[in-house]
Amino acid sequence: MSDSSFIPVGIDALNVYPGRAVLDVNRLAQARGLDTQRFQNLLLHQKTVALPGEDPVSFAVNAAQPLLNRLTPTERERIELLIVATESGLDFGKAMSTYVHHYLQLNRHCRNFEVKHACYGGTAALQMAVAWVRSAAPIDAKALVITTDVARPIPHTYAEPSQGAAAVAMLVSRHPRLLTLEPGANGYYGYEVMDSCRPTAEIETGDADLSLLTYLDCIEHSFQHYGERVGPVDFQEYFDYLAFHTPFGGMAKGAHRTLLRKLKRLPPPAIEEDFRRRLEPSLSFCREVGNIYSGSLYLALAGLLEQGDFAAPRRIGLFSYGSGCCSEFFSGLADQEAQSLARSFALPTCL
Repeated sequence: MSDSSFIPVGIDALNVYPGRAVLDVNRLAQARGLDTQRFQNLLLHQKTVALPGEDPVSFAVNAAQPLLNRLTPTERERIELLIVATESGLDFGKAMSTYVHHYLQLNRHCRNFEVKHACYGGTAALQMAVAWVRSAAPIDAKALVITTDVARPIPHTYAEPSQGAAAVAMLVSRHPRLLTLEPGANGYYGYEVMDSCRPTAEIETGDADLSLLTYLDCIEHSFQHYGERVGPVDFQEYFDYLAFHTPFGGMAKGAHRTLLRKLKRLPPPAIEEDFRRRLEPSLSFCREVGNIYSGSLYLALAGLLEQGDFAAPRRIGLFSYGSGCCSEFFSGLADQEAQSLARSFALPTCL
């Protein structure tokens, strides 16, 4: 980070579109005849749902438009890359990004495409955009990354109350105001596993227990790989805050607990204190929206920037996981300007 040739690249601005309708998780469980005691550990209040006239394209456009509205015409023209991450695709061939490009009225010299890797897709798109901005783009060029998903839960199942719908839009540039990603500070871990899949446009299924175990396996090994690349890292001391892929808050809390037990052998009260200080601030929006798949990590990041203390620059440890599977542990830096910018989009009023 002290190298004078270092060019800071990362997220310059971020906005979330959580839709216009929500369901109370406990009321939904009662209506479905499910055992509500099983939902106590979800750390989830409500979930968003798509209205009949909404789809992943409309969600994506609504997330991105407020970002574009803050740009000058010249700045909008400098968006030369659009990547849409989704596991709610509309077509086997035609990329969803083409529709998003059209409705956002982006310039025709803007490369656009769609990426898919379950919930890891958003991070794959972000890292691809960061690499492009850092290595190949003109100095003032920007990339627009959008994650957008609408759940297709099977009614009357225990997965249904956690599965939401939302889109997250992120502008990626040099000298970012929101989150500077640390170059080379990435750990990866992935392998083939059938923990979740969408075999058709209307069916979403999987093995919840297998997915949880795979998630825990991946956070442990991706963090280990992160340490191998960055150098010896104390998980408890190195990161001021944490933000994880959050299908529901209890899953992120369990991953945090597992890591601290294995890495630090802390007693339960110390683990709980660490959770409340470093990870719980990231759950504020996730509690009100539910699992939004490719954008879940970035919804957690938005919540952290809203709730955390950024009076001084803070290092954030981020964990991304996608079923199938692929995972990544990486880190970035945010400060008070980042928090002010994040709060200016007034996401709490939308929720």
